[in-house]
Amino acid sequence: MPTRKDSIVTALTPHEALIFAMVLVSASDNTMTDRELKTIGRIVTTLPAFVGFDQATLPGVAERCVKVLDKQDGLDTAFAMIDEALTPALCETAYAFACDVVASDGHATQEELRLLELMRHRLGVERLVAAAIERGARARYGRVA
Repeated sequence: MPTRKDSIVTALTPHEALIFAMVLVSASDNTMTDRELKTIGRIVTTLPAFVGFDQATLPGVAERCVKVLDKQDGLDTAFAMIDEALTPALCETAYAFACDVVASDGHATQEELRLLELMRHRLGVERLVAAAIERGARARYGRVA
């Protein structure tokens, strides 16, 4: 388990935890697409959950998440850090943002779907709530052709 002396594994702010959730799902298939990165940037710059967040720190927060993932038990550590930083309502918000990132490039890989399932369980998002969030993301990112 992480030690408090590990600067990478220090407590997250709620803003950072929301970003971690998005980066986790984007990195889950070892490919962070341009659409996924643009979606993360759009979410951070436009949605009310990020009011007061210094957008210039976004790259550093994303890099910190990747460094946590590179550690032994990194995924478990990242989930614990996210869960610790968020209220139950913000856990649903984190899940919704993660679903938007998955939907943004038009297809969900098995790795992304598995990570969403793990996230739902680790953050305590109820099954019906998760289904509604997933359906909303699918509808928002649907394509005409």
